[in-house]
Amino acid sequence: MDNRGRREPLTEDGLVLAVTGRPGPSPLRFETADGGRRLLRQGERPLFLGRLDGDGCCHDLVLHRFDSYRSPLPPLRATQQRSDVNWVHQYARCLEESPESPLHDGRWVLTRRDRFAPGIWTTDFVQEWPNGGLELYCGGGWHGILPLRRLSPPDAPRVKAYRKHAREGTLAPVLLWWLTFLDGWLILDGHDRAVAALAEGTQPVCVELRRVPDETDWRRTADEITEAHEQRMERLAARPTHPGLAHQRATLDRAFGDTLSALPYDSAPTATWPLPGGAPAWDDLAARAMFECPRD
Repeated sequence: MDNRGRREPLTEDGLVLAVTGRPGPSPLRFETADGGRRLLRQGERPLFLGRLDGDGCCHDLVLHRFDSYRSPLPPLRATQQRSDVNWVHQYARCLEESPESPLHDGRWVLTRRDRFAPGIWTTDFVQEWPNGGLELYCGGGWHGILPLRRLSPPDAPRVKAYRKHAREGTLAPVLLWWLTFLDGWLILDGHDRAVAALAEGTQPVCVELRRVPDETDWRRTADEITEAHEQRMERLAARPTHPGLAHQRATLDRAFGDTLSALPYDSAPTATWPLPGGAPAWDDLAARAMFECPRD
């Protein structure tokens, strides 16, 4: 059976993948329970335990990771990295074929990303293992990068091989998954490639995976915005004519067009599912991991 979703090309370095026939939960998924508890699971394997800590609107996400993550991408060959493969399309195909990817029904965008805000790959790149904490901004969010396995040292054999590719400019991109509730990324593939690029003094080139709105959702929003725009233009037309009126109309029309064109590609919320067994199941996992968590 063909497991490929419908593709909407954006540019040479981007595509939208419309996934059907996978109603979820996805193989790689977040599950939630009361008290700010989160569990990232791959199949039946726990990968990540997290729980909110702190009062008011500002919290920390206290976390523990397990040594059980498996990349949804197959191992890369040196000859493949030196080829002219389109990595965005290659990674999309691998994610579709993998039995352990985060894909579920909906629209996903994959785009090449080679620029990040200062600090993302330094102070906000989590290198401690297995425990740690993310300082979330007020109202949520963090804007950093979280590995899903222990990072190799810069002089590890595999990293040294990747460092040569980094110097040659043939290093395959790191695959990141954007999470809206963290306002940050997980590394899905390329932990050693990230270490290699950083060891060579460069930021890793990446391919970013994120959810975007389903067509029915963004079209509904477009209808609401269109109605509001038309009402605004009617009110403007009812005002007395003045020298700046044409400029105001042009400005509103331009903003309206820019907003509509961006709607299909805005980030959609990262899906989560209820944790079977709820908070007691999460607490049992934390106890078995000897993970000290904030109390209720």
